[in-house]
Amino acid sequence: MQRDHQIFDLIIEENNRQLHGLELIASENFVSEQVMEAQGSVLTNKYAEGYPGKRYYGGCEVVDVVEQIAIDRAKELFGAEYVNVQPHSGSQANTAVFATCLKPGDTILGFDLSHGGHLTHGSPVNFSGKLYNPVFYGVVKETGLIDYDDLEKQANKHKPKLIIAGASAYSRDIDFKRFRKIADNVGALLLADISHPAGLIAKGILSDPLPYCHIVTTTTHKTLRGPRGGMIMMGKDFENPFGLTL
Repeated sequence: MQRDHQIFDLIIEENNRQLHGLELIASENFVSEQVMEAQGSVLTNKYAEGYPGKRYYGGCEVVDVVEQIAIDRAKELFGAEYVNVQPHSGSQANTAVFATCLKPGDTILGFDLSHGGHLTHGSPVNFSGKLYNPVFYGVVKETGLIDYDDLEKQANKHKPKLIIAGASAYSRDIDFKRFRKIADNVGALLLADISHPAGLIAKGILSDPLPYCHIVTTTTHKTLRGPRGGMIMMGKDFENPFGLTL
């Protein structure tokens, strides 16, 4: 097979850029050589639609074990009871949660993008703002901290079916316990998107959302320094505020 010099020259160029540049994008990281090796392995050849032990394709005995290892390690790391490691990104993980828990037009309460939120938390240019009815909370201007009083006010006013705790540009800890109290008061599900601080949470440096949030989503790269992907986790089987089984 003829080597594609144009593409591989660009890979070398990108490698040099990463080696000699100063990276200030918080959501990017540098994976280990083992991660790089696994990403370029024969696993990329395999279809594995379905779940371990319940696939739509044959020949999945190896990838079944690989996926189960990822699930078990995530459970141990975060103390989760349930983990799905199949999303290709954090946005895809959030999409799955929305599609499972909401109907089009349902109200969601998310962190304002201009205050540090994420596109998938209700931005009008994203599916979350197009399919659902988003309302927002923000930060206190003087402190830069989440305005929990306004969060509670917005929740009581709009009665959202889903409240999202998480951000893409917020450097402070989050009071998940207070979020849960507010969610319970209005009968909302509570989703924590910890894509950015996941590594700090796993090490116990920042607050753990699993004891308080019905569902937790994250990416596997960023502060976890793994390959690009996403996860959906649950700490335990909470009683669903809507009287349905998740």
